[in-house]
Amino acid sequence: MRLRRAFGSPNFCVSMELCGWGRYMASCYVYGAPVPGVFMPDLGQAGCILFWGYNPSSSRIAHAAATAAAVQRGARLIVVDPRDAGMAKKSDVWLRVRPGTDGALALGLANVMIERGWYDAAFVRDWTNAPLLVRADNGRLLRQGDVAPQGDPKQFVAWSEAARAPVVALPGKTADGSAPSLFGTFDVPTPDGVVKCHTVFQRYAESCNAYSAARVEQICGIPRDDVVRAAELLWHARPVAFYAWSGIEQHTNATQTARAIGALYALTGSLDSPGGNVLFPAVPSLDVSGLDLLPKPQRAKSLGLAERPLGPGIGEFTTSGELYDAILDGNPYPVRGLVGFGANLLLAQPDTRRGRDALEALDFYVHADLFMSPTAQLADIVLPVTSPFESEGLKIGFEVDADAQSLVQLRKPVVPPRGEARSDVEIIFALAKALGLGEHFWGGDIEAAQNARLAPTGLTLDALRSKPEGIRAPLQSRYRKFEANGFATPTRRIELYSETFLNHGYPPLPEYVAPLVRPEREELSQKFPLVLTCTKTTLFCETQHRALPSLRRRSLHPKVFLHPDAARARGVAAGEWVAIDTPKGSVRAQVELDRTLAPDVVCGQHGWWQACTEIGAPGYDPFSDEGANFNLLVGFDAVDPVSGSVPLRSYVCEIRRLSA
Repeated sequence: MRLRRAFGSPNFCVSMELCGWGRYMASCYVYGAPVPGVFMPDLGQAGCILFWGYNPSSSRIAHAAATAAAVQRGARLIVVDPRDAGMAKKSDVWLRVRPGTDGALALGLANVMIERGWYDAAFVRDWTNAPLLVRADNGRLLRQGDVAPQGDPKQFVAWSEAARAPVVALPGKTADGSAPSLFGTFDVPTPDGVVKCHTVFQRYAESCNAYSAARVEQICGIPRDDVVRAAELLWHARPVAFYAWSGIEQHTNATQTARAIGALYALTGSLDSPGGNVLFPAVPSLDVSGLDLLPKPQRAKSLGLAERPLGPGIGEFTTSGELYDAILDGNPYPVRGLVGFGANLLLAQPDTRRGRDALEALDFYVHADLFMSPTAQLADIVLPVTSPFESEGLKIGFEVDADAQSLVQLRKPVVPPRGEARSDVEIIFALAKALGLGEHFWGGDIEAAQNARLAPTGLTLDALRSKPEGIRAPLQSRYRKFEANGFATPTRRIELYSETFLNHGYPPLPEYVAPLVRPEREELSQKFPLVLTCTKTTLFCETQHRALPSLRRRSLHPKVFLHPDAARARGVAAGEWVAIDTPKGSVRAQVELDRTLAPDVVCGQHGWWQACTEIGAPGYDPFSDEGANFNLLVGFDAVDPVSGSVPLRSYVCEIRRLSA
């Protein structure tokens, strides 16, 4: 990030829209901060744990171990996942959600909780914008300036039952000290006449009311009793710690789903409390991301920002679709060069063939990587990178829990680098010097740079080298930190209702919108009757390591998981090869039966291309319909309107038996 900003580029293509949007950026519109992105689940003290589209058994082993320990001591566990995988097998309630319908489930759970009074009314009243009044005429929040000629146009208004009048609402209280109404519709006198207003919570509750447990069962395929049971646990087993990841992010409705889950979590009142999601203290260190090095006018040129003003471009994050458009079509301006660090775009992003065309069209492309991947093969220059075992690595705090956050560790290399390989950091510093940017990189001195990062901690590289197990900084956790200054949102409260969204033409309340590409669409129903989602295998790291014999022997071929009924209806059996056909393309995979899947859901695997010559295991052409590249199956024709997220986990398909 520092090199990019020092160079002057506002574009950073790191898959934010696929792996981080929901837990980081979209959640900021609710909380003003990434929840759960940096507000980590306090699993050690949680009474109830909610994992949504997140399987720590595959993604974060520390969370899996902590969850197992929590369950053993009596914590309750709810898992939302189309598959009975990982921690779902240990759960009290497994919610087998139909891919892409998570938003309806979140609204349905909230509906049960509101109807039955299973919510923290004091927290909701004091720390969300639930009691604020919304004008019925234009949907905007009522301000004091609307009510009184001399009123402050920046102060928001709630309804005081005691005064039977609108009063200024401050975070945690009202100006007259009374408790504001959470529910109600009121006629508010203004200089321009009487304006009908509803509380935000009234509007939110009415929106959730459309998703009864019965309707959730119809949309999501989850038995209504399980919906009620999950809602009951979220209330009665508090405090609730939760985590959501890419399972909710790779959909055309990812933003509204993340907002709906954020609003649901607010009902529990568990935020930043022991056993909830806590912003644990961090070891102080120097921020080296270089935000000050890129002028604001240049930041405003981030690809996609004009079309999606609330999307990843706000943080200078560029989607792959936006990158390809800029390279191939010059929209909104031509991109001619690219520097890649380890990203295998063509296997990790949709529309692989368009991605290949884009990379081939670049004037110059340099790629740094461990492996000569299909993406690296298109580069003009490939720079070999060391593995973690060959290079030193500094980590200041580990985002797991309070104890892990306090650990500062310098990983020592185990073996010397092979050939000409250098670490990513060495390559970055060398590029900075060659580009004349050495002044921003401590004159190219990595040791000086890392010591500068460490300076606020009081530690040095030499001290850490003497203690390879790491050194813990003295940190003290504080809770409910929002009580000091509220939240970093326009209302200084958790925003169930977002005027920011309203101002940009998006629904101000979280709402469920069905996946844009779904089997129920008339033009797709006959040809593609199945819902397609995907997963990764725990043996490999994303698109890497299928060339390692010890791993590949345990998973020789790409799999596609089917319910036995779906397989029987198509005349296929376990172990047979089939084609996965979608409106965008076709790939091949070997059938594996999974009774835990819904009969109309198919689960593929992404990341297949590498051969393992030592055991004769084949590779797969990533650009061919005869290959196994899952991302050939999905394009950019349907994306989330806010984030540009693509439906890698909720698309449509048919399974076709291949002749022997």
